[in-house]
Amino acid sequence: MTAARALVRLIMTLMVAAALPCPGEDVVSGRWEGTAQIPENELTVVVDLSQENGAWVGSIIIPGLGLKGVPLTDIKVQLSDVNFAVKGALGIQLKLRLDANNKLIGNFEQGGNRAPAMLQKTGPPQVEYPPRNTPVAKELEGEWKGDYEMLGYTRHVSIKFANHPNGTTAEFVIVGRKHNVLPVDLVTQEDDLVTVDSHEMGFTFEGRLRDGKLTGAIRQAAMETQVVLIRAK
Repeated sequence: MTAARALVRLIMTLMVAAALPCPGEDVVSGRWEGTAQIPENELTVVVDLSQENGAWVGSIIIPGLGLKGVPLTDIKVQLSDVNFAVKGALGIQLKLRLDANNKLIGNFEQGGNRAPAMLQKTGPPQVEYPPRNTPVAKELEGEWKGDYEMLGYTRHVSIKFANHPNGTTAEFVIVGRKHNVLPVDLVTQEDDLVTVDSHEMGFTFEGRLRDGKLTGAIRQAAMETQVVLIRAK
């Protein structure tokens, strides 16, 4: 065999090897369930990780923080290290390592604080993908305003719905000690239930139109309070 042919064969072998999945990737892909040991509390954590077209995707469920199917960002899988962040204002990161027992062990980090976390695989991945906006009923279009109290402060909230040919939008504003314009990820109406989500800021509004009033609740992380919105004049 000539040197040129040997070089070509080596290059082809390396290309095929590079295209094959790393054994660790097969192990990491799946649904992982476990806990993060927050001081005086234990958070249930469910993580779904999968590879699609060579890229990692994932979502997370943390009932204690009001997170359900929130997308993961900055997913990095290198050898036995598995790191990712949770989309939104909560600033959550998980820095984990696959141990000899095929468990993900490491830290749950938020706001400079760390808590030990442990996850174990329970099955195939069930990654939740963000749903798309849906149109809202004609009678909901326009601006709605109201007040609610949380943590001892009165907050003023306004939500303005608008249907467009390419989708529905909502302007979600909460005014307390600051004027906060919340980025809206999702607007949906299913039967008479209207939902407005700002995953990035950790806020959700859910309500139903009753007797000309939009009655429901605002949820911020694990906190929830009732609110009644009336149409702005």
